[in-house]
Amino acid sequence: MIKYISKRLLLIIPTLIGIITINFFLVQLAPGGPIDTMLAKMSGEAVTAEERAMHDDSAGATGVMIGDDNKADQYKSSNYLSEELREDLEKLYGFDKPIIERYFLMLKQFLLFDFGDSFFRDSSVVELIKEKLPVSISLGVWTTFLVYLISIPLGIRKAVRHGSNFDVWSSFFIVLGSAIPVFLFAIILIILFAGGNYFSWFPLRGLVSDGFADMNLIEKVKDYLWHIFLPIFAMVIGGFASLSMLTKNSFLDEINKQYVTTARSKGVTERRVLYGHVFRNSMLIVISGFPALFISMFFTGSLLIEVIFSLDGLGLMGFEATLNRDYPIMFSTLYIFTLMGLVVGIITDIMYVLIDPRISFDSVRRGR
Repeated sequence: MIKYISKRLLLIIPTLIGIITINFFLVQLAPGGPIDTMLAKMSGEAVTAEERAMHDDSAGATGVMIGDDNKADQYKSSNYLSEELREDLEKLYGFDKPIIERYFLMLKQFLLFDFGDSFFRDSSVVELIKEKLPVSISLGVWTTFLVYLISIPLGIRKAVRHGSNFDVWSSFFIVLGSAIPVFLFAIILIILFAGGNYFSWFPLRGLVSDGFADMNLIEKVKDYLWHIFLPIFAMVIGGFASLSMLTKNSFLDEINKQYVTTARSKGVTERRVLYGHVFRNSMLIVISGFPALFISMFFTGSLLIEVIFSLDGLGLMGFEATLNRDYPIMFSTLYIFTLMGLVVGIITDIMYVLIDPRISFDSVRRGR
């Protein structure tokens, strides 16, 4: 097992490098970039300032000085911005170097977990991740907990009552929940309960209210649950379907095995058969998949939810970084998410062995 884990850990390095390499060069091929975005923003601010000065002049103000006119002309739009300014920005953010040199410099920094500073936020990437991480963790933990809390009992009940009306009707809602995207559930909830055309029972955005710091403990808990209810509800509806069916099918598979028939023939009660033998064996695949489900809810599931509900987490930060071409945040989050996904894959394999002693990496390797 140690040898297997060591090989998997060593494979993380080339996998990470491959994913980062592909994404790095694909992004470089895309039109535009951080410098163009920055120049466009500077151009917009300059035009606004010039229009304000012209308005003051037309209103009888003293007018704009000749020297200020020259500066306004310089920053009027990105087409008129000086090449010196572009060169200074490229040098400041390292774009004056060849693409290959920038690529190897990024790899070196990432291997040392040095993610640099954001282009458009006055902070380092590590500090930004620390700041946004609690929001994403909160969504991931609550959603994973509730999905397991609902899916396992529901899956067991469906397996025990297989073919009944309850199984048929619950399957209808499960299929409906898996077919409708999570973001559509979120939009429906906002329309119905967050100031849309019907009710205004829940807040539309944010994780806490403005005066959260001045509240007592009970008020903080209520305010937090009030804000997070709709996002969590949308993610749970979209996430419990597959786990419920996995639990049901795993339970049915165990119920039909010979040892269950033998236990029943010996007079063992049905409750003891189900929860003393079947439950333990059928839950192996469900429990071992917990790390992968949590990561899925933590990163993939929360992305659109954070954007829709304006929750300031990693998903929203990554989305804004992509729009603004904030390369340090884009590549850093990709690097971290990929690394965590690879590590979770190893943890899942280890959990298989710990939960089910019958599984052995050594025997699998010898069989091959």
